[in-house]
Amino acid sequence: MTTSTTTSTATATGMPAVRPYESYVYAYPHKTAYRPLPERPALRELWAAEPKSALSLYLHIPFCEVRCGFCNLFTRIGAPEELTTRYLDALDRQAVAVRDALGDDEPVRFAAAAFGGGTPTFLTADELERLCDIAEKRMGADLLAVPLSVETSPSTATADRLAVLADRGTTRVSIGVQSFVDAEARAAVRPQRRAEVEAALGRIRDARIPVLNIDLIYGIDGQTERTWLTSLDAALAWRPEEMYLYPLYVRPLTGLHRLGAAATGPEAEALEQAAWDEQRLRLYAVGRDHLLAHGYEQVSMRMFRRADAPQEGPEDYACQTDGMIGLGCGARSYTSALHYSFDYAVDMREIRSIIDRFTATEDFSRAEVGRYVDAAEARRRHLLQSLLQAAGLPLDDYRARFGTDPRADFPAELARFADRGWLDAQAPEGLLRLSPLGLAHSDALGPALFSPGVRAAMAAYERK
Repeated sequence: MTTSTTTSTATATGMPAVRPYESYVYAYPHKTAYRPLPERPALRELWAAEPKSALSLYLHIPFCEVRCGFCNLFTRIGAPEELTTRYLDALDRQAVAVRDALGDDEPVRFAAAAFGGGTPTFLTADELERLCDIAEKRMGADLLAVPLSVETSPSTATADRLAVLADRGTTRVSIGVQSFVDAEARAAVRPQRRAEVEAALGRIRDARIPVLNIDLIYGIDGQTERTWLTSLDAALAWRPEEMYLYPLYVRPLTGLHRLGAAATGPEAEALEQAAWDEQRLRLYAVGRDHLLAHGYEQVSMRMFRRADAPQEGPEDYACQTDGMIGLGCGARSYTSALHYSFDYAVDMREIRSIIDRFTATEDFSRAEVGRYVDAAEARRRHLLQSLLQAAGLPLDDYRARFGTDPRADFPAELARFADRGWLDAQAPEGLLRLSPLGLAHSDALGPALFSPGVRAAMAAYERK
C-alpha cells in the first residue's frame, strides 16, 4: 500500500472537518444498541436454520489483575472466594446448553476459536486446561486443528500457563503492552515496567506459539514521535508476526475519564480535543509508515501483519456471513437474524452484579439480551465490516449475497466518503476500497455507516 500524509479531512478536501476518532467499530450493531428480549427466544429455534459448517467460538473470561485507565471492557479486578471456579462451572453449563441447541441434524464445525476477556491467562494453568476442555469436550471444537487465539498480559504470561496454551493448540497469543516507556504506561494507568514486559515476551517466544501479536497505544498524555518510535522499535525487536496500533480513547466510566472529570469550559475542551485528534493522526501516520518500512502489511487501520508471517487465521471463516458462538457473560453470539449476549456494563459494581447473576444461572437455553438484524442491517453490516479492511469489498461478493450493488444501496454514504477522499480512486475494477486517508479515518467512517435505528438505540442507552 502506498503511504500518504494523514491530514485532516478539512484541509485535504475543503469540506467541513470531521472528528477522526468517533469510535472503534469492531462489531455491528454496537452492543449499546442491544435490549432485553421480552420473548426470550430459545437458542434451538434461533440456530435451527443457520449454517453450522464454519462457526467461530469465543470464550470470555471477565477477570483482570488490574484495570487499565483506558479500559471499558467487561471485566472485573480479581476473583475472590473461588469466583473463577463458579464462573467456569457456569461456562460449562452454558456450553452444554448451547451445544444441545445447535443439534445434530447436520455436522457442527468450528473454523476458529478464541479466548478473550478480560485476561484469559488470569486463570491458573489448571483452570486454562478446564477452559480448553469446555471448548473441546462440551462444544466439539478441535483446538489442535483450528486457529486458536488467546489474549494475555505481561504479569499473567507465566511459563506454566503458556505451556498449557501451547500444548492445547494455541496458534496466536496477543499481549497488551500499550507502551514500552514506563512513564507512558503510568500515564495510561497501566502499572507495569518495561523489564516485566520484555520478560513476558521472552516467555511467549520460548513457548513457540506460531503468532505473537503486540498491542500498542498512541495518543497517551506526554507521548511524542520519539517516544512512540521507542515503543515501536522495542516491539519490532521481537519480530512479532502481528501488531495492533490503537488510538487512545477516554470513554465514560473508565479510570482516565474519572481522572479528567474536572472539566474545563466548552471552548477549552474543543481546543484540547482538536489538538489530541491531531496528535493521534500524526502518531498513526508515523507508526503506519514505520511498520510498512519494516516489512509489515496493513490489514486495517489497526492491524499490521509481517509480510513473511505464517497465515494462522481461518481460511474459510468470514465474519460478514458466518455465525459466532459466544460463551461467557461478556460474549456475543451472532445468527443471521439476531445478535445476542448477556447484559453489558462498564461500572465495576454493575459488572460484578452481572457476573454474579451469570454464575448463578442454571438455564442457558434462551437468549436474554440482543438486537434483531433485518435485511437492510445485514447489508449495512457487510459493507461496514468489509470496507474497514484494507483489502476492501469485492463487489461481486456483495452482489452474490444480496443481489444488489452497495453503490445503489448506500449512494449518499459512499458519495460522501468519495468527496472526502476516503475511497481509493485507483482501486481495480470491481473493488471498493479505502484510500490511505480513508483508512486513517476508519473510526469516523465506521460510525457514519450506522443506521438511524441503531444510532437512536445507542443514544438512548443508559450507561452503567
